[in-house]
Amino acid sequence: MYNQVKVLIVDDHALVREGLKTILANQSGIQVVGTAGDGDEAILLYERLEPDVVLMDLSMPVKDGVQAMRELLKLGKNTRVLALTAHVDQDHIFSALDAGACGYLLKNSTRDELVMAIQTVMEGKVYLAPGISGEVAKGFLRVARDTTGGKLGNLTDREKEVFRLVAEGYKNREIADLLIISIKTVEKHRSNLMKKLGLKSAAEVKCLWSELHNS
Repeated sequence: MYNQVKVLIVDDHALVREGLKTILANQSGIQVVGTAGDGDEAILLYERLEPDVVLMDLSMPVKDGVQAMRELLKLGKNTRVLALTAHVDQDHIFSALDAGACGYLLKNSTRDELVMAIQTVMEGKVYLAPGISGEVAKGFLRVARDTTGGKLGNLTDREKEVFRLVAEGYKNREIADLLIISIKTVEKHRSNLMKKLGLKSAAEVKCLWSELHNS
């Protein structure tokens, strides 16, 4: 489906980095372009290598995964960040998604789950590990729905269109082409609807859209 998805692995444990690298080296269409042991090194490699997917450990010295996510995503490149952690509590899940992670993968996941997670985020979707408590995942979506669902009526018709397209994984350029408007106009509508709904990332947009249409 994708030609050589470039992956950057970030984890403070060398054995974990090497293990993940070995697993992914045997997967067709995936290329590990680098590994980093902390957040600062990750940002440096990210700028140089421009990976498609970053597997980001959350608990690291020097600079943790959440802080590193926020900084590297501010650089504006089209990269998906997949949180990689052993933590299953709501605080870590919410923090990672709020920082802009497109997915949340547990370290006890299988090889197939790892590959599936990478494929899922490359398709513009949000990946939540099956190992996360169903109630935790639902809790995130429920909070988003309860705090923002009532505000949907404040969106203009055009903002609702942009909301739907962002939730479906379309990029600003694609939305502009579909709606026959400029990218600047798309960016303005996107910014306005995010503010009105109190959302901070595309992942939250997708989660809210999913919950509203499956509740």
